[in-house]
Amino acid sequence: MDADIAEYYSYMRKLIFLVVPLLLWGCEKTFDNIIDVTTENYQVTFVTHPTSLDLKNPGDSILTARIKFTRLSQVEQVFFDVIASDNSLLNSAPVEMFDISDNLFSASFELKREYPNGKYTLNFNAKGTSGKTKLVATSSFNFNNGQDNLAPVISNTTVDPDTVVVNDTTVIFTSVEVTDPNGASDIAEVYFIVYKPDGTTNNTKIFLFDDGNTAENGDITAGDGIYSRLIQVDQTNDKGTYRFEFQAKDRSDEPSNIINHFVLIQ
Repeated sequence: MDADIAEYYSYMRKLIFLVVPLLLWGCEKTFDNIIDVTTENYQVTFVTHPTSLDLKNPGDSILTARIKFTRLSQVEQVFFDVIASDNSLLNSAPVEMFDISDNLFSASFELKREYPNGKYTLNFNAKGTSGKTKLVATSSFNFNNGQDNLAPVISNTTVDPDTVVVNDTTVIFTSVEVTDPNGASDIAEVYFIVYKPDGTTNNTKIFLFDDGNTAENGDITAGDGIYSRLIQVDQTNDKGTYRFEFQAKDRSDEPSNIINHFVLIQ
């Protein structure tokens, strides 16, 4: 991998959330959305790959993608990145594509059972005669890792303190342990909903995080399965017993068990 590609690839890791989904049709997709050709002597005409892959089907572990440039395009190098449904970059290095016929480039990538289910994105990049590497097209497909989906499980909720005399603003630490039989990457969201002393709620989800950001979320260790959140209460909160309803959901929208934790504000 040359210096330009390495530098660009590092940059793309920071911007993987900037993906542009495109429409699907048929069993494969074809489109000619061009991201930027104003300063290069190449132009994309279409991209094709399966719209869905299911590891329950034999042969569906290999994703084969192709991208076609116009006949007069001068392209030195083409590659793609695979972005999973949890926004993680699956390929450790750019997947290089090879010219198989008249500026039609092709490459394959193996999808594994431990990868999360959901909508995946492909970012296609090209290096032209100027030596610059640019994003030229994006596309998406659905992936099923072939495992029977099982709901996540939550346990060991913490609300500290759970009795508060609010003479001033008080910070409350909340956390819950979450596991998923289909793997940690299958956990889509972890949250609790607050019910006021009179039993009413606005159903707002207060999300917890497993990112190790102690200052903002109170989470100590990233990726340990313990999701945390810091919240504040003060004199404006109604007095009485609140109910915090903890729950998690996976990427198939399957809900976990519910754990209620009660908090007294005086």
